[in-house]
Amino acid sequence: MSARAANPRDPHRIRLLHGGQEFFPALVVAMDRARSEVRLETYIFDFTGDAAQVAEALIRAASRGVTTWVVVDGVGTPDLPQPWCDRFKAAGVQWKVFSPLGTLGLLIPSRWRRLHRKLCVIDGRLAFCGGINILDDHHDPHHGRLARPRLDFAVRAAGALVMQAQEATAQLWWRMQSVEDMRAHHFPHAFSTLRTGGLTLPWRLGDDAAADDALGHRVQRATLVLRDNLLHRGRIERAYRRAIAGATQEIIIANAYFLPGRRLRKALIHAARRGVTVRLLLQGRYEYFMQFHAARPIYGALLAAGIEIHEYTASFLHAKVAVIDAATHQSWATVGSSNLDPLSLLLAREANVVVRDTAFAQDLRARLVDAMTQGSRQVAVEDYAHRPLLQRVKERIALGLMRLALFLTGMRY
Repeated sequence: MSARAANPRDPHRIRLLHGGQEFFPALVVAMDRARSEVRLETYIFDFTGDAAQVAEALIRAASRGVTTWVVVDGVGTPDLPQPWCDRFKAAGVQWKVFSPLGTLGLLIPSRWRRLHRKLCVIDGRLAFCGGINILDDHHDPHHGRLARPRLDFAVRAAGALVMQAQEATAQLWWRMQSVEDMRAHHFPHAFSTLRTGGLTLPWRLGDDAAADDALGHRVQRATLVLRDNLLHRGRIERAYRRAIAGATQEIIIANAYFLPGRRLRKALIHAARRGVTVRLLLQGRYEYFMQFHAARPIYGALLAAGIEIHEYTASFLHAKVAVIDAATHQSWATVGSSNLDPLSLLLAREANVVVRDTAFAQDLRARLVDAMTQGSRQVAVEDYAHRPLLQRVKERIALGLMRLALFLTGMRY
C-alpha cells in the first residue's frame, strides 16, 4: 500500500547551497548527525580534497552503526580506489555501481541511460539535491587543478519532499539488488527484493524538521521532480515548459550543457517575443567536444529573438538551475541535476527541486546575475554571425554526433 504523495504545499525548509564550499560542510555535518541511515546517489565520487571529507563522514556514520548506502554511476565513477574500497568495507559502508559498462562499454546504446542525479537522504529527515557531484570544486578529473571553483548549486531540504527522495533512493537500491540476485540465480530472493523496492517507505520524522529554523528558509511551496526511463520520462522538461509559458517578466536559466529540443526552444523564443526578458548563462570554457560545440548552432535563432546569451568563463559552469519572475508572487525556481540536453532529458535519471517562493528565487537570481556580470562574456549577434569557419565545422560535427547518438537509441528530440 502506498503512502500519500508529498504535497508541495506542506511545510518545507529549503537552504540554497552555492558550490562545494557551502555544500560539502553542510553534507558532512548532516552525515555526522545521522542516527539510522544515510542514502547517497551521485554520478561522480572522487576522493580528492573536499570530496574525501564526505567519504570520511560516510565511514564515521557506518562505524557507529548507521546504515550507509552509496550508489555511483558506472561512467562517472567506474571504479572506487582500492584503499577506499577497503576502508568502506571495513566500516560497513555498502555501495553499488549503477550500470557498469562491461566489455563493450558505450557501444551498447542501452548503456547510455545513466544515473546522473545527485541525491542524499539522511534519516528520512533531510534531503540534499542539486548538480554538485562528490568532487572538489577546484579539481577536475580531466583538466586537473582549477584556479577558480566551478559554478554549481544544490539545496538542503526538510519537509514533505524528503519522502519522495527517500522512496526514490530506496527503490533504486532494491531494484539494483534484485538484478544482482537474478544474475546470481537467486531467483526467489530476487523477486522478494524486487517487491521490497516497490514499497513506499514511511516518512518517519514528519513536520518537526520543517519547523526547525536552523535548517533553512521556510518556503511557500516545494516539490521534488524526478526523471527516469519508466514512468517519469518527461516530467522535468514539462516543468520547465510550463514555467516558461507562464513567465511575465524575466527568465534566467543557467545550464552547463544546453541543447534544448524544439518545443523548449520555441517556448523560450515565444516568451522573448511577448516581452519577457530571457537570459541564458551557458558554458564558456571547453570541457567536452560534443557538449561544448553542439549547443552553438542553435544560438542564432535565440539571439534573433532577443534572448541574451552569456558564456561563463571564470571557471567551469556545472549549474543546472533556473529562476523565473523572481520579483513576483508567482516566482518559480529550480535547482537540480538535469541539463537541458537530450542526454539528460531523454536518457538519464535526474532529480530537480522546484521551489515557489519569492525570497528563495531572489537569492538564486542575485547569484546568477553576479555570475553573468562578474565572470561571463555576452555573446554579440555580430560576433556570432562572423565566427570562424573552423568553429562552424566543429559545431556541425558535434551536432551530427549528438543526432547520431539519438538515432541509435531510437529517441526523437
